[in-house]
Amino acid sequence: MIAARTYANADVAVFGLARTGMGAVKALRAGGAKVYAWDDNEEQRRLAAAEGATILHWPEWPWDTLKSVVLSPGIPLTHPRPHAVVDQARYVGVEVIGDMEVFAREINGAAPVIAITGTNGKSTTTALIGHILKGCGFDAQIGGNIGKAVLELDPPNARTIYVLELSSYQIDLAPGLVPDVAVLSNITPDHLDRHGTLENYAAVKTRLLEQTSKTGQIAIGVDDALTKGIFTRHAGNGGPAAVPVSVGKVLGRGVFVVDGTLYDAQGQRAAKVMDLATAQTLPGPHNWQNAALAYAATRPYAKDARRVVEAIADFPGLAHRMEDVGRIGKVRFVNDSKATNADAAAKALGCYPDIFWIAGGKAKVGGIEGLASFFPRIRKAYLIGDAAAQFAATLAGKVDTEVTGTLAAAVRAAATDATLDAAPAPVVLLSPACASFDQFKDFEARGDAFRAAVAALKDQPIREAS
Repeated sequence: MIAARTYANADVAVFGLARTGMGAVKALRAGGAKVYAWDDNEEQRRLAAAEGATILHWPEWPWDTLKSVVLSPGIPLTHPRPHAVVDQARYVGVEVIGDMEVFAREINGAAPVIAITGTNGKSTTTALIGHILKGCGFDAQIGGNIGKAVLELDPPNARTIYVLELSSYQIDLAPGLVPDVAVLSNITPDHLDRHGTLENYAAVKTRLLEQTSKTGQIAIGVDDALTKGIFTRHAGNGGPAAVPVSVGKVLGRGVFVVDGTLYDAQGQRAAKVMDLATAQTLPGPHNWQNAALAYAATRPYAKDARRVVEAIADFPGLAHRMEDVGRIGKVRFVNDSKATNADAAAKALGCYPDIFWIAGGKAKVGGIEGLASFFPRIRKAYLIGDAAAQFAATLAGKVDTEVTGTLAAAVRAAATDATLDAAPAPVVLLSPACASFDQFKDFEARGDAFRAAVAALKDQPIREAS
């Protein structure tokens, strides 16, 4: 844990006591702060009290003495309107920040920071960057929007590099974070309920690049129109060195992948780095982008190219992101619960020819209309959660569909149909194209439930038709 000593003897409030909020309570208390905290969940309040927080409903906080309000990133800061606690803080002149800002003030240049954002691919890219750095002998501390909350990471030592995934919500709450390397993977419509417009959403993502140290580096995927424009604006603005990254296009300068081969063109001529077919957990063009971004982000620190290649090749993959959770007979089961929007689901749908697709949950804007080109790959769809009726209407007449309601029922039905189907290598794919909050607390819980349902099937395997 990183003790927040910059808040010693200060009054600080924490609103929202899930993973990041609880990490903030612990760090602030360890640093000597007086912490007031609130969450609507009684059990979370109990846990925070056990860590030394004073539990008071936010209107009862000592607003006249508070130095900061540390807000959970899941609580509205701006859209569709600020939460009442935000309005109150602004009214009395108390700053509203997140745990990432507390981290930034505490670390303050004591160790390098690599910060990763984007709509899709950021979790895999973050995990891969950490894996490469560990393979090259660094103490890579990986967290933020993935894994551990940032304040739960270890304090820095001489070999520490912090590798942090940041959501748009976290960037909004971390105005003082100055990464040494920043990565922007891509931008597609997402979280518009929290940002209002795509332009607002893109502006928040871009802010991370603008905060990057001028002596540092930014790596930007340039294969969509928005990020290409962002790269153009940053390439010659006197800020950090800007490295473009592309899949499918040869770049005169930058890092790119063509026909599955990774090239480094940051020097005078393009040099082949590796054949990405050797990285078996990184299939498909979207994962090739992740690998290229990770390579670009780590090169300022990982000087031994051979060790970088070895680390990419033996990357174990990321839980809940195209995670192979086993086979029953000829049927392969893939957990892609991290695909919380249609664009993310498209990446998985493009990797397999015979798919028994489990989708649904809390729908995002646009639904799954943009996935029509993948419908011929889908043998049957099994729809769950709030979006089931909406998705069924989109798929009507195009894909055989069954509304199963629950994930467990969907797994059982999909496994049965895949086993009896004539396809030689069918895949039961959980790639929901939806948020999880209608039935699960988060995408991890949804992916864990998928794994459990598959494990239950292994105890009672389905017999293939004779």
